[in-house]
Amino acid sequence: MATVTDDTDAEHAASLRRRYLIRFEEDTLRQRPLWIRLIIELLGTFVLVTVAAGSGVINHYVGGGPISRTAAVIAPGAVVMAMIYAWGPLSGLHINPAVTAAFAGRGVFPTGWVVPYWVAQFAGAICACLFLQAMFGDMSAGGNYPITTPGGDWKSLVMEIVLTAILVSVILNTATGGRSIGHNAAIAVGATVALLGLFASPISGASMNPARTLGPDIVGNGYTGWWVYVAGPVIGATIAVAIIQAVRGLPNKEEREAAEGGALPMLGGKLKRHR
Repeated sequence: MATVTDDTDAEHAASLRRRYLIRFEEDTLRQRPLWIRLIIELLGTFVLVTVAAGSGVINHYVGGGPISRTAAVIAPGAVVMAMIYAWGPLSGLHINPAVTAAFAGRGVFPTGWVVPYWVAQFAGAICACLFLQAMFGDMSAGGNYPITTPGGDWKSLVMEIVLTAILVSVILNTATGGRSIGHNAAIAVGATVALLGLFASPISGASMNPARTLGPDIVGNGYTGWWVYVAGPVIGATIAVAIIQAVRGLPNKEEREAAEGGALPMLGGKLKRHR
C-alpha cells in the first residue's frame, strides 16, 4: 500500500514539475527583438570582413606576403563556421546582403527586416575597414577586384554569379531541415566559402558578398569593378532561390526559424505566480 502511495506522490510531483517548467517557459522566454538581431549581424559582418580583408591589408603592411592565398581564403570560411556555431541561432547569421535577399525571396524572412539587416551588414563591413585602416593603413589592399585581363570584368561577373549561386544554394538547402543553426550548416557553409575561394579567388576574389567588397571600396575610396560585386551576388542568389523553389517547393517552418534565427529564445519578461 505504501508503495502505491509513494508512486502516486512521485508521479504527482513529476507532473507538477512539468507543469511548472511549461509555465516558466511561456512566461520567461520571448523572441529576440530586431535590434538584438541587428547587433549580431553588425558584429558578425565586422568579424568576417576583418578576417577576409585583413589578410591583404596585413600582407601589404608587413611586406613579403607572409599570409598565403590559401590561408587568406580558408580563414574566412573557418570564421564563418565558428560564428554559425556561436551566433547562428541569434539572428540567422546572414552577414551577407545576398543571403538576406535570398531568404526574403524564398519567403522565409520578413521583408520588413531586409533593409535593417542590410544596413547592419554594411555598417559592420565599414567599421571593420575603418579598424583595419586605422591599424595598418592602405585599406585598398584588402579589396576585391576583377582579374586584369581582356574581358576581366565580365569573367569576374560570371564567376561571382556562379560562386554565389553555389554558396546560397548550400545555405538554403541546409536551412530546409532546420540545420542552419547546427553543425551541418556550420561545416557545409564554412567549407563552401573556403573551397570556392581556393579555386576562384584569382579571378574575382571570390567575394560572393557585396558588403565584404563595398566596405573596403568605401573606406579605401577605390571602386574598380564595384558593379561586379553587386550584380554578381544578386543574380547568383536569384538563381539559387529559383533552383530551391523548383526542387523543394514551398518552404517549411524549419526554414523560417533558420532564416530568422528564431530557434533559440532569450530570457526576459516577468515570472508570474501560479496557484
